[in-house]
Amino acid sequence: MNHIEGDNELPGYTPRAGSSVAPLNALTPGSERTVSLEDSKGHKWFLLSVPKGRAPTSEFWPAVYAGDLISGSVTLDILKSESPKAILVTAMTTLIGQEGQDFLVIEKVLWTPAMALPDGSIVAKLDKGHYTWPFEIALPNETEVLDRKEKKRFPLPPSFTERASPAYINYKITAIIKRGALRVNQTLTTDFGYLPITKPELPSLMLQKACKENIPFVGPEGDPEGWHILPPVTVTGTLFGAKRGDVDFNLALAKPLNYARGSAIPLWLTFTGTDEQALDLLANHQAIHIFLKRSLATGSDATSDHAGKHSDNFFVTTMARAIFWPTTDASTPGKRVLRGEVNLKKTFKQSVIFPRFSVRVSDFLSCLSGETRSPVCCLQFVIGSQYHLEVQPFEAVGFVHAPHVSGPLLTQPVNVTSFHATGIVLRSFAPPEYAEEIKNFDNSVGLLENGNQRFYHHGGLGVS
Repeated sequence: MNHIEGDNELPGYTPRAGSSVAPLNALTPGSERTVSLEDSKGHKWFLLSVPKGRAPTSEFWPAVYAGDLISGSVTLDILKSESPKAILVTAMTTLIGQEGQDFLVIEKVLWTPAMALPDGSIVAKLDKGHYTWPFEIALPNETEVLDRKEKKRFPLPPSFTERASPAYINYKITAIIKRGALRVNQTLTTDFGYLPITKPELPSLMLQKACKENIPFVGPEGDPEGWHILPPVTVTGTLFGAKRGDVDFNLALAKPLNYARGSAIPLWLTFTGTDEQALDLLANHQAIHIFLKRSLATGSDATSDHAGKHSDNFFVTTMARAIFWPTTDASTPGKRVLRGEVNLKKTFKQSVIFPRFSVRVSDFLSCLSGETRSPVCCLQFVIGSQYHLEVQPFEAVGFVHAPHVSGPLLTQPVNVTSFHATGIVLRSFAPPEYAEEIKNFDNSVGLLENGNQRFYHHGGLGVS
């Protein structure tokens, strides 16, 4: 596949007034995607052309952000006169699951015999010749759809397509030549990717300073405004089958609880107790596993908080693992402190909640070691969707929970956005020897990434 090749003559995607993202003329201009119909001699007589827009290379489908105008052109190059009833173009969004559903259709009539041609003339039929109609279509930020027998407004969801997924959200542009009665219409269709713009709020001033100066974050004790501290949890168990040990732990997440794809979620984990041996066993990075998980719900209850209760419509996949490393200067007798993070790949999806389709990410803090879990699909399309940080029982050599614990110790919702906060990127601070754990996890679990390469045309934007 080729890189984008510029053509300033082509119509482009132009941000509407008030758009907060960069105008397309500030980006590398893209080539166009053209689909066509040919006659029996190979002559291309009906063409639909759509610029690539924000697609990073010609490998991707055309792509737009919320607020962009979709521009293009429909061309007829006919070798004999034609008498179509109308020529029009539509932008359509379809949710494909157990039942297909068109939830947005925007139609624009380009020509009828009662309308003027681009040159200003009005004709009853089209003579032999070359005709081109440019068009622009603006997608709304919201759409009204039926949700469990009630009409509601929802943010327009991102494109979503993935190998073996039970549901897809597909955007397409279609050019139509309407014929008379008993005659077949001609159509041309091309897909395009759509990405809503969501950003986290700004973090605390101290976290902003750390991001801008590329220095480590200050923990909750030094920057209480910058962290969301979860309630303490007491872990009770036996050590090497000989004695009882109790350890309290606190988990903190950097505020606000919204994080951009392509960033790292900062974590801070504090253990306290009187048993130094128990502290050393539990405050070990190998005993602590945080899994970013993705849940996908389909069907009539997808927007419900209880969407997961119908297992045949609820799908979960493991996406990433958090890592921890010790902060020696903050650890003292009776206390251990570890820094950590969850790496959010740029290819991860925003969360989305939409009738009959819900993508919620579960950022599960799972304290399990070497145990295979069923995959958890964490799709990130962010309007109203949820991630969860879930702390599972600890598994450390020589330590056994008493009594036995099977469920999570702690959960905390978070959100993932499509863009970074303005001027702020929460980058990774993991030491190389600990960052290697991320690579090992990716290789062992196989995060659908290689298998989904052919679907990434819906977004170098990460909306694949």
